[in-house]
Amino acid sequence: MQETTSLYEKVGGEEAISKVVDYFYDELVLKDETVNHFFKNTDMDKQRRHQTKFISFALGGPNQYSGNSMAKAHNGMNIQPEHFDAIVKHLHDALALFGVVEEDIHQALNKVAVLRDDILYK
Repeated sequence: MQETTSLYEKVGGEEAISKVVDYFYDELVLKDETVNHFFKNTDMDKQRRHQTKFISFALGGPNQYSGNSMAKAHNGMNIQPEHFDAIVKHLHDALALFGVVEEDIHQALNKVAVLRDDILYK
C-alpha cells in the first residue's frame, strides 16, 4: 500500500510546525552564539511566520511562502557552510523533540539541503 500522508500531515500541520519553529528559534538558534547574530536586527514574529510557511511547504504542505527568493533573502549575510550546518542541526533537533521520526526528518532536511547553494556566500 502506498503512503499518501504527507510529512506535513504526519507532523500535525501548520499549528504543530509553528510550535517546532518557536522551539527552533527560542531554544536553539537564538541561544547559539555561532548563528544568533544573523537575527540581531530581524523582526522575529515575521521570521517565525515565514519559517513556518517555508517548513510547511518543505514538508509537503501548501505553498504559502510568498517571501523573497532564498538567494535574495540571504543576500549580504555571507553565510558559511558551518552556519548552514548549525541551522540544519537545530532544525533536526527541533523536529526530533516534537516526535518526528528520523526517516521523516531526513526527508525534510533533504528538501532544505537543495537550498544550500542559494543561501551560502551571498
